[in-house]
Amino acid sequence: MERLEQFEKMLADILEQSERENRKMEELKAAGKEKTATYKQYFSNRLFLKMMIDRYRKYGLIE
Repeated sequence: MERLEQFEKMLADILEQSERENRKMEELKAAGKEKTATYKQYFSNRLFLKMMIDRYRKYGLIE
């Protein structure tokens, strides 16, 4: 059961991080800072997190 709890915690962290970084990207975009290194790093993270979330959906672990 511990492994399942760890998975659930990891999934929640990934979803939370994705939302947090999306909000930060929107703030940077609104400030016209799409070309900054910070924005590009968030964008890179966003792609990675999206890939992970899509994989979870593929296997029916989230809707």
